[in-house]
Amino acid sequence: MFPTVLLLRRTGPEGAVRRFYLVTVQPDLFGGAALVIESGQIGSLGSTTTWFFPTRDWRLDALPEVVERKMRQGYLF
Repeated sequence: MFPTVLLLRRTGPEGAVRRFYLVTVQPDLFGGAALVIESGQIGSLGSTTTWFFPTRDWRLDALPEVVERKMRQGYLF
């Protein structure tokens, strides 16, 4: 099973790029799941995006896709 909390970071040479990407899966009040994504510069609050899914199965498909896309952009665990 995929983890429910993932923290990805991307840093460039000499600290020119310092970004984070935090992905959290949380249950919602209606039996579904919420995929909460926080991103921004390391040391700042960043921004938050939330995707809602009617069942937990749907988020299992979405989470690996989000992580793979970010890893192609240079983010690491």
